[in-house]
Amino acid sequence: MWVAIRREPVVFTLATLGAVLFGVLTVADAWVLGWATDNVLIPAFENGQIGTDLLLMVFVLFISVAILRAVGIVARRLGGGVMYYRMQSHTRRAVTRKYLSLPMEWHQRHPTGQLLSNAYADVEAAWSPIMPLPMAIGTLVMMIVAIVQMFAADVVMALVGLLVFPAVVAANLAYQRFASPLMTHAQGLRAEVSEVAHESFDGAMVVKTLGRETEETDRFRAKAHELRDVNIRAGRIRAVFDPTLASLPNLGVLVVLAVGVSRVMSGASDAGAVVTVAYLLTIVSFPIRAIGWLLGEFPRSVVGYRRTKAVIDATGEMRFGDRTVPPGVQGALLEIDNLHYSYDAQVPLLRGVDFTVQPGRTVAVVGPTASGKSTLTSLLARLIDPDEGAIRVDGIDLRELRQGALASDVALVPQTAFLFDDTVRGNVTLGADVSDDDVWAALRTAQADGFVAALPDGLGAKLGERGTSLSGGQRQRISLARALVRRPRLLILDDATSAVDPEVEARILASLRDDVTGSAASLVVIAYRKATISLADEVVHLDDGVIAGRGTHSELLASSDEYAELVNAYEVAT
Repeated sequence: MWVAIRREPVVFTLATLGAVLFGVLTVADAWVLGWATDNVLIPAFENGQIGTDLLLMVFVLFISVAILRAVGIVARRLGGGVMYYRMQSHTRRAVTRKYLSLPMEWHQRHPTGQLLSNAYADVEAAWSPIMPLPMAIGTLVMMIVAIVQMFAADVVMALVGLLVFPAVVAANLAYQRFASPLMTHAQGLRAEVSEVAHESFDGAMVVKTLGRETEETDRFRAKAHELRDVNIRAGRIRAVFDPTLASLPNLGVLVVLAVGVSRVMSGASDAGAVVTVAYLLTIVSFPIRAIGWLLGEFPRSVVGYRRTKAVIDATGEMRFGDRTVPPGVQGALLEIDNLHYSYDAQVPLLRGVDFTVQPGRTVAVVGPTASGKSTLTSLLARLIDPDEGAIRVDGIDLRELRQGALASDVALVPQTAFLFDDTVRGNVTLGADVSDDDVWAALRTAQADGFVAALPDGLGAKLGERGTSLSGGQRQRISLARALVRRPRLLILDDATSAVDPEVEARILASLRDDVTGSAASLVVIAYRKATISLADEVVHLDDGVIAGRGTHSELLASSDEYAELVNAYEVAT
């Protein structure tokens, strides 16, 4: 809460002043009521008539207090709401920015569903006490003023009424003790439910193809029911706590009335004092409930804040330098020097990888499954950093480049083509300032201009979430055009044309070596097809994380039985 107050001091001050105004004027109602009892009601019973001037004065007092109290309510609720939603917005942006700055290793350890929960449900829970916070402070002031006025009216009745407070404190402590573990468990289960749902939606095609809808529904149901049960248990505790907290002040009012009647009968007090104290104790019940609402939000809020803070405080961000790649009109020089990488320190994936891609040349990386090819492409695009060794573009270590500098010269087209629920133009440009002519040029190079032109709205055609309106090969070609439109000097294709037929793939690779980037770009291609591999100037045979051979396709066929068996096996399989 102090974090929120420091970030939004003006809004918090205005909201708190409104709440204090509301609290003070609510207590003023008790004074008006007591004054009216002693000066208007009792004389009216004694004399049989009411003075018009006094009646008008009481009316004006009540109306004035009501209007000012309404102003306080508006300021309190408006300020609290603005503060609450601003803190949510600020924290969600901070969490999202952190997601973008954290390396891929961190994301690989955290499921997407959990990240969604951190950015939405946890943020919402973290700031849930902010809305009632100004009201709680205002009602606390109201409580203090009310207690002072109670003692001013009658010390004995005030002491009797204040016996309620120890009971309220005990009830709050008991609630926190029993509710906090359940709230913590429920917040964790919300993330797990999000994870299961996201996995099912993300793998919808696999689920439907294998007919596993029932099993996925059961898996989701189990987690959802577990979350439901925990929330019900927490709700039962809250259901006992809220009415208990509401009833304690009312019991106190009954005791005060009993004591007050006795004191009036004995002449130790007067009727106005009894009315004032009883009404003030009724008023005090509202602050107690308001503070109870605030306390009731604390367990869930603390859990949500800890979960979002864990993301914001996460370490492992990539370090950047201040250098940029010198501008050039030809392909980039790529040097890979003694590269080592492992996802698990006990199981190295790449070991001592060394090779160079000369400007404008094409190098195909070939290897069996799990040999480290996709990991190598992630290292080349600096999605992850190596454990040892270096990767240099035009002689500059990637770790020395300033943030964003690499993206202007290097583009990666991954195995899985991810398309957004946007137009063709939007998916290719991703918001970059690119002309339609450049978009069409990239589409032509990717052999995608034909089917895009046939779409009802051309570049303006909506592709649907993940490009569901396109075939696998079409999605890959749109993804390739997205990289080409930025005119990279080094293009990395991680099996990016696997869903395209060999003839179209050959045309794509041939056109990549011509004028798409203004000159021949350097290419690193993860390939399986013999026809694709044969187009490369050099082939790097990667096996079990090490380079098993280098040379042209024909040289490796002649010198390496393992290489020949690998590429020929793929051709036979297809």
